Amino acid sequence: MTRVIKNWLTDMDGVLIHEENALPGAKEFLTTLQEKEIPFLVLTNNSIFTPRDLSARLETAGLNVPEENIWTSALATATFLAPQTESRRAYVVGEAGLTTAMYEEGFVMTNDRPEIVVLGETRTYSIDALTTAIRLIDNGARFIATNPDVTGPSAQGAIPATGAVAAMITAATGKEPYYVGKPNPVMLRMGLNKIDAHSEETALVGDRMDTDILAGMESGLQTHLVLSGSTKEKHIRKYPFRPDYIHNGIGNIAERLWLEQMGHKLDK
Repeated sequence: MTRVIKNWLTDMDGVLIHEENALPGAKEFLTTLQEKEIPFLVLTNNSIFTPRDLSARLETAGLNVPEENIWTSALATATFLAPQTESRRAYVVGEAGLTTAMYEEGFVMTNDRPEIVVLGETRTYSIDALTTAIRLIDNGARFIATNPDVTGPSAQGAIPATGAVAAMITAATGKEPYYVGKPNPVMLRMGLNKIDAHSEETALVGDRMDTDILAGMESGLQTHLVLSGSTKEKHIRKYPFRPDYIHNGIGNIAERLWLEQMGHKLDK
């Protein structure tokens, strides 16, 4: 049965941009979505930046994405946690993207009797802050992390990310965190709610089999893997699941989307 796709979710790094440069076809893809008024969200597991920061970053690369079309693991985490606590007291290790999202959901950020310890990504992890987090978790605070990525990209190469630091806290406390970001389908389902979309009418574009494609598959979305980022074709065989489509880059999807909008019927 052919699915009618009315909404799109797309990862950012490795799909739309690489470092600070737009990838081929990214502008055309976004332009088609906007001109045809197709609902979409740009997703990222990065919890450092606010949607406004990321919108500005994309604009620098020549891509127009309003901040309301950006959904981060920080926003998903804060939205998930809001109904999970009455006091809304949390100890937060992270940067502006996470602290702003928590603040906007009414949280008080404190090390005095917090219900929850929330770990996000930061470029300057403080041993004092991590020690406080460990002690609070030992004393009964719940342990939540924005995303499980163990490394992140930088111009100099891979750097430790949230998952790696969470592993250190787990080693010290014996407590595993609950990760809200991809591949947890919770993040995608919240994104679908944000744009009032149904999973059977939504496609997801990503460059990672272990986060993007897995989350999309478990959420019931049509999945498109692009080979312009972390996953190469030779890596796909390592996984027991497969994406619905494989493309060299977002440019292939942009062309396909444009043709479909012009009324052409395409084979898989």
